Amino acid sequence: MNFTYPKNEKLKSKIAIGLLFTEGKSVSKYPLRLVYNPGTFGEGEKIKMGVSVSKKYFKKAVDRNYFKRVLRETYRLNKHLLIDNLDQPYSFMFFYQSKDRLSYEEINTKTIQLFEKFMLQMKTVSENKEK
Repeated sequence: MNFTYPKNEKLKSKIAIGLLFTEGKSVSKYPLRLVYNPGTFGEGEKIKMGVSVSKKYFKKAVDRNYFKRVLRETYRLNKHLLIDNLDQPYSFMFFYQSKDRLSYEEINTKTIQLFEKFMLQMKTVSENKEK
């Protein structure tokens, strides 16, 4: 498996980020939230991921950067759950939305649960389209 987070997987386009907030759907597993929207990218790219931590909850940049680093790491180690089950390219925004300072292990567990919840939601949407 490829446990990397290369530059071509990073969500940087202002247009794509804007579309996520206007047309995107979301799935949550406290304290994490995943906003997603189908998109079209370059050849062989299935995923674009961005991370965000609220300034409202963490005033110091050091704290926000720590949680962004943890979110990127948990995504990097668990992205195979998403990539193996996606049928089309998606752009994602990954949020940490709480004042609670969870440990790395807790965030990793919540990330796995969040990705599984997303997959379940995708299955129900695709089954409804087939009907």
